[in-house]
Amino acid sequence: MPLQIVIGAQWGDEGKGRVVDLLSERSELVARYNGGDNAGHTVTVGEHIYKLHVIPSGIIHPRTVGVMGSGMVINPQTLVEEMSMLRAAGVTLTPERLWISDAAQLITPAHRLLDRAQDAALGKGKIGTTGRGIGPAYVDKASRRGLRASEILDEAAFSERVRAHFAEVSRLLVELYHQPALDADQLLPEYLAAAAELRPYIRRIGPLVQAALAQGQTVLAEGAQGTLLDVEQGTYPFVTSSCTTSTGVFSGLGVGVQTVERVVGVTKAFQTRVGSGPFPTELAGEAADFLRGSGANPWDEYGTTTGRPRRVGWLDLVLLRYAHEANAFTELFFTKLDVLSGLKEIPVCVAYERNGKQLATLDFSGDARLLEQCHPIYQSLPGWDADLRACRTWDDLPVAARAYVEFIEKTIGVPVRTISVSPERLAMIQRG
Repeated sequence: MPLQIVIGAQWGDEGKGRVVDLLSERSELVARYNGGDNAGHTVTVGEHIYKLHVIPSGIIHPRTVGVMGSGMVINPQTLVEEMSMLRAAGVTLTPERLWISDAAQLITPAHRLLDRAQDAALGKGKIGTTGRGIGPAYVDKASRRGLRASEILDEAAFSERVRAHFAEVSRLLVELYHQPALDADQLLPEYLAAAAELRPYIRRIGPLVQAALAQGQTVLAEGAQGTLLDVEQGTYPFVTSSCTTSTGVFSGLGVGVQTVERVVGVTKAFQTRVGSGPFPTELAGEAADFLRGSGANPWDEYGTTTGRPRRVGWLDLVLLRYAHEANAFTELFFTKLDVLSGLKEIPVCVAYERNGKQLATLDFSGDARLLEQCHPIYQSLPGWDADLRACRTWDDLPVAARAYVEFIEKTIGVPVRTISVSPERLAMIQRG
């Protein structure tokens, strides 16, 4: 039963889209098991750039089936827009190629309005959400009043449910957040029309994924966001609202715990995050500008979903080790090594100083306050000047670049099997 999992090892935006794109060539099913359109996966194929937010990025390969699991929250309008974008780019999308779990939760325009109102009300303590309604949709799911994809199949009943949901959220917006009431008559027709387009794609996902595994087909589970944004294991409360770690695959796809062939942890050669929350190795000034880039190309550090400049810093091996412990990585996929070219030396965080004590590991149990008290202890490694974008073998890399990779895998205890050196999908180095 070849189940493979791709997980972000940081705060998201690690480059998981291209990893899934690579592994999808040998997969029959590519499945998203968590999150919503707050995720962003960018895949570059030749001169064409695909920016995907909710559909599994493996759908670009014509032989794969894209699966949207029950652990997801789906905005029908966003999904329909993304489907149209892919079709315009020549990707075939039919009910045979895209499956939507009947148990997936739905996001509405009301959720989006509520999300923005709630985050704004937090003032300086705001989480910095994408404002796409993810949190409120998961709140409705946990409180057992959420809308499920299966309800779309009954047109009349679904319309009434959505209208009642709009009325409830409108009351909250006015009474709790002093916002204008939402206009259901304006929002409802477009929302219902988008939902109606999804009817042919909705089905029971669990039995289909189980059958594929039983037949020996490869199922590639594609995680959204990153380990440090996990609602239980991440830097709480500055997290997303779903399980972003490898354990979420089973409940998010409706399959029992079974043997996993590989768990690929994707990490950048440095550290980034979008939104609020602690970031021990965060940089400012020229060093930050160097790592972030100018925004002139899709490889620069600006969010696929939000467009916001990402916060950047040196690679944090304490957090990377924590991510490994939470996911049991079998290998690492190292991205953006080429960005470090031109640095004379490269600091790497190998431990923290907290309350006068040095910590090589940190079990912060999801409490961001502990991480805020930590100060990075760096070890500097030699840099290199060579442009790595043309490198395709391990021996092509400068000695210092190889030493940098070897230092990371020795410290974490996980082999770095693949290294990407530019945005182009084939610009990578395979090891072992």
